[in-house]
Amino acid sequence: MGNKLFFLRCWLALFGWVESKGVVLSKEVQGLSDQQQQQFEQDGFLVLRAFASSAEVATFKQITESALHPLVGPAEFEVDVRYPGAPLCREDEGGYTPRRLLHALARSSLIRQWATQPSLGVILSQVIQGKEARLCQNHHNCIMTKYPRFSSKTHWHQDVRYWSFERPELVSFWLALGEETKQNGALMLIPGSHRLSYKDHQLDDMKFLCTNVAENQRLLERVVALSLSPGDLVLFHCQTFHAAGANETDSVKLSMVFTAHAADNHPRPNTRSSVYPSLAFQVG
Repeated sequence: MGNKLFFLRCWLALFGWVESKGVVLSKEVQGLSDQQQQQFEQDGFLVLRAFASSAEVATFKQITESALHPLVGPAEFEVDVRYPGAPLCREDEGGYTPRRLLHALARSSLIRQWATQPSLGVILSQVIQGKEARLCQNHHNCIMTKYPRFSSKTHWHQDVRYWSFERPELVSFWLALGEETKQNGALMLIPGSHRLSYKDHQLDDMKFLCTNVAENQRLLERVVALSLSPGDLVLFHCQTFHAAGANETDSVKLSMVFTAHAADNHPRPNTRSSVYPSLAFQVG
């Protein structure tokens, strides 16, 4: 049996596969089609159905559950952001509800292996103007944990408001680890919002989109509410306006989220974007 397993692994290696405890990565690198690239450029987001296998999803869910019970930090709590629906202080009921598990790449080599796989490197290079991609450790790099009852609503925003890079050309990728629907607070996005410019009166002091402004109301008529299955992957531009509702179901919604940028798009020194170095993607 040992010899058979050895030869099986050799055969898999010969044909370009890596297998590790539920994470199986194909080295047959496939990028986006021309139509998919055009759709991303037009809409500012793209959904890739069944990008991760059921085995990979199960592995990441197991890693996440182990980190939630008991809670293994670092984590961000709902009370930290004070978005609508979140507890107001630690002493309130739900005051220790985690919003996301931070530093996902450092939590497991399996997560790191998946997030830096060659296929993602190729795809992300395609959507950042054909330049070599790097995986950012300082932004997202987390597992989102949207709990029932105490999860908050996230208003319309662009992720770039948090970040300090030479160019606003970053792309995030969001992996659904379970069903994501309107009922449990799935992503909502405004197609084409990444290509527009905005005046001061359209945004509040925290750079959220003001929903009572006429120009913004016309934008909100175009909203797309995503419905995702486990293993679906969403790519979205850092200037695409997006939002999410609260989780009104009885189950926790889990998603892994990372951000990439071009190798020549450097973080500004002495900012939160420059704390940890970005990582190279594996070569297929």
